[in-house]
Amino acid sequence: MAQAPGATRTTEIFEARPSSEEWGVLVHELRGPGWREILGLVALSYTLFYLSLFFFGGLGLIGGDRFGDNPAYLELATAIRHWKFSGITAHQFWGVSYATAALSLVTGVPLRESLVVVCIVSSIIAVILCYRLWGGWVAAFFVVLSLDWFQRSLLGGSESLFMALVLAAFWFLRREKWKLSAIAGALATVVRPYGFFVLFGLGIQLLWQRKLKELLHAIVIALLIGAAYAWPLAHYLGDPFANVTAYRQSDWHGGFPYTFPFVTIIRDTLGTPAPLTSTVLTSAWVVLLVAGVVFALIDGDLRRYARAYLAEVWFVCIFSLALVTYSSREWARTDFPRFALPILPWILVFLYRYLPKKGAVIWTLAVVTPILAAASAIGIRNVAGVIAKHFH
Repeated sequence: MAQAPGATRTTEIFEARPSSEEWGVLVHELRGPGWREILGLVALSYTLFYLSLFFFGGLGLIGGDRFGDNPAYLELATAIRHWKFSGITAHQFWGVSYATAALSLVTGVPLRESLVVVCIVSSIIAVILCYRLWGGWVAAFFVVLSLDWFQRSLLGGSESLFMALVLAAFWFLRREKWKLSAIAGALATVVRPYGFFVLFGLGIQLLWQRKLKELLHAIVIALLIGAAYAWPLAHYLGDPFANVTAYRQSDWHGGFPYTFPFVTIIRDTLGTPAPLTSTVLTSAWVVLLVAGVVFALIDGDLRRYARAYLAEVWFVCIFSLALVTYSSREWARTDFPRFALPILPWILVFLYRYLPKKGAVIWTLAVVTPILAAASAIGIRNVAGVIAKHFH
């Protein structure tokens, strides 16, 4: 795999442990594969995912009622499309449903297909932004590492749209486009509530730089978008915080959503029966996240990165803390790999010097991971039965 200009210097800077001044240059030079190769990875891996679904008999999962939170997103999108909210519950945040309904309204495409288009386009935008922010190697590993990324990008989910908005917020922030960064961060928050951490990081950076006027503008923008989002909840459902109320009842069982670090994850790993493959996969993602943060602290990279991009470090640190302290017994452990996706690019940056930066590794993962992701979405036992039937 060809390396883009700057890749050699990037490796040298990492090996030399950059100074804070060099770090600002470094994060723009994490090159490696060029953008054509990144898009090639996307095209190959996404195609293999769909071909695997076809072979395993799982095409009905795409945007349908059999996968993830798609039923809730489509129900909400239907209500938004016709602006009728009778009987609607407000568990999931409505950002994905708004985007789905808007695309359907503008293009006339049915809601189910619109949901899939929103997710696919958002995932490609997220990969492009990942490349623009950190270069080819980080973008390449981001594409091919996660089973959940393939599933939520290509079957339906909030992750890809959330990721695109988060990365857009930081891309605008690096270019000192404060208002656009605030808009993207606020929109990310109505997709998933952890988008608030983007706004918090933005506010800390503007305050640190004493850009009080820009901070005021960002606060006003966030409040206006938040008010526009909350109004239908208040008017039609009687509670502007109906989403949070629903989470408190169903996921937190009326309690506080956070506890001491790793308590819920360890308790559920030891006390809740789960397939060995699920336990190993979840544990590997926990180790990956912890290793990225710990190595960044030990090597001093977190401090140096913060001097260049303070808002991003605040986002990563608060997001990581929220992940490992989340107290929902149903989701804290089982969905950890999915919840960790928004900070995966930064973990890859902090682990950059340890990544196997070889084309053979990337292209192998681009073949293996989407096939495993499709099999996981359908169910390993179901796939085993299909394979046995084909070769009987």
